[in-house]
Amino acid sequence: MKKYSMLILYLFLFVYLEFVSKVLMFNKLIDLRFIYTILFSLVTALILFIVSKLFKAKTNKIISGILLCLITFFYVFNYLYYSLLATPFSVSVLELADQAFDFWDIAFHVINIDLISILIMLLPIVLYFTNQKVFDYEPLNKKNIACLICTTVISYFGCLLTLNFDKENLYSAYNLYYKTDSIIDSTDVLGVFTTQRLNIKRNIFGFEEQIVLEPDDNPEEIPEEITYNQMDWNFDELIAQTDDSNLQNIYDYLKDQTPTNKNKYTGLYKGKNLIFVLAEGFNSIAVDENRTPMLYKMIHEGFDFTNFYSPVFLSTTGGEFQATTSLIPTSEILGLWRQTAPTFSYAIGNAFTKLGYKAQSYHDWTYSYYSRNKTMPTQGFTDYTACGNGLENEINCKWLPSDVDLIKATLDKYADNTPFVTYYISVSGHAPYNFTGGNSISIKNQEAVADLPYSDSVRAYLAAQLEFEYAMEALVQGLDEKGILDDTVIVIVGDHYPYTLTVDEINEVSTYERDKTVEVNHSNLIIWNNKKVDTTINKVASQLDVLPTILNLFGVEYDSRLLIGNDIFSDKEGLAIFSDRSWRSDLGVYYSATKEFIANDGVEIPENYIQNMNVKIANYFTMSKLMLQENIYTKLVER
Repeated sequence: MKKYSMLILYLFLFVYLEFVSKVLMFNKLIDLRFIYTILFSLVTALILFIVSKLFKAKTNKIISGILLCLITFFYVFNYLYYSLLATPFSVSVLELADQAFDFWDIAFHVINIDLISILIMLLPIVLYFTNQKVFDYEPLNKKNIACLICTTVISYFGCLLTLNFDKENLYSAYNLYYKTDSIIDSTDVLGVFTTQRLNIKRNIFGFEEQIVLEPDDNPEEIPEEITYNQMDWNFDELIAQTDDSNLQNIYDYLKDQTPTNKNKYTGLYKGKNLIFVLAEGFNSIAVDENRTPMLYKMIHEGFDFTNFYSPVFLSTTGGEFQATTSLIPTSEILGLWRQTAPTFSYAIGNAFTKLGYKAQSYHDWTYSYYSRNKTMPTQGFTDYTACGNGLENEINCKWLPSDVDLIKATLDKYADNTPFVTYYISVSGHAPYNFTGGNSISIKNQEAVADLPYSDSVRAYLAAQLEFEYAMEALVQGLDEKGILDDTVIVIVGDHYPYTLTVDEINEVSTYERDKTVEVNHSNLIIWNNKKVDTTINKVASQLDVLPTILNLFGVEYDSRLLIGNDIFSDKEGLAIFSDRSWRSDLGVYYSATKEFIANDGVEIPENYIQNMNVKIANYFTMSKLMLQENIYTKLVER
């Protein structure tokens, strides 16, 4: 019987899995740049072929089976991870080990939804194990191994040479391999396996991503009557004082940024108390005039932000990082946050403490989850209480805890000591959304949603969010009883959309048809005080804009150039950035996977607008990392 070389199988497996991954993750077939994936797959296939031909036939057969299984299961895992968190797996995420709870807690739900896709990815190893006898496992002699090693080395350098044919655009194969750290774009262009290899290398040996030169968008003349949110740093002097090229590039970049203008809302809430809530899974589909009257009231009696987005970046911890630091999170950036514990001078705990506020934070789940026992102090919350360091004595901390209990147990601890800034992280709205025992909060509120014309998962989600509604009712009532409701501002932002619901399930409730890249992230930002504002804001905004908007409203002095987001009330163009580097601005929406820009009706698009925006966003990712890596807040604000 004719025997086939394992090299053919390895190459087929990689190309097959890369193709399937591209279709499933990016919803597109192969393009011309898929040739880079094929070429790098050939190199990897040669390496594995050599490894599986070094021993006796029986041992080689076992090694081959193990390698094929490991490769296939990693591709499946990477796809599930992407389906869940909208980004491919990165070894940096291993530094966020406690995120595994979030992943495995709802992984079975994702597996059930994507079962057909998973089976398609498993097809090659099923075929292999049912046809093992047709492959040749005999060992190679030393001469053949030497020839194969030479072939592998030549093939590898040949691959590197081909990268020079694609150097032009920002996310070209060449730039992604050598200069730009975008794991999503790299996966799309270079493939899953090559991206993971680069990711491991960069995590071990480091990687310095360069700031890209942007076109000068500074106005030629700054009107004297306009004042800006900026400090009087002399960046030219700072550049001259350091030999560190990284710092020089950062200061040069910051010097060229236009700060946000102060405006009619600057200082509107100066001196008032602030309660900031990061709401688990909160989304605009959860709000209904009759079902959630308090949340509806807060949205429509406060500032109604009609184009606000809560983009998914690595689950809750990514949403928290965006909203509280105004920087873009990646797994590497979040790892730096936990490892280095930098000072975020403009985070509300730090910023308001300097104004004489009492600062405290609360979470009705494990106090060390997402390393919050380490990250809370970086934002100025040294008085942080959660389950495991005191809150378990006040509420039932068994999964799932009640946000209502959280509010009732903590309000008296700070309400009599004004002015205060309090940060709540809710948990009652957490997935999975079902009535079968996995979500006690959904079961608790099941009767209230029993008659709604939606699927079980959607009704379970709405039931879970009802607990947050009741918590906000308890908060407002408690503040009113204390006589401080008029002097308190409540800010609520969701950590991410309910990503265990499919887009079709979300569209059961949504008032318009949402896509799965941009509009699925559409949500509400609540900034509410008992004295009505009734103002509609149509400008595009996102979690990144929450912190600078709060600082402006409370009249806090800060330098807006040190934040990625902008005060929503400033004259800066509205922008929402998503994890795959797609974006939506006031002029239209750009989908990075297809490189398609869809302009809003009736708007005029400036020349080179898309290219300039992509450069700007690439720099936002780079600067978010450099701000932590180089400890810029300490070097500038805290010096």
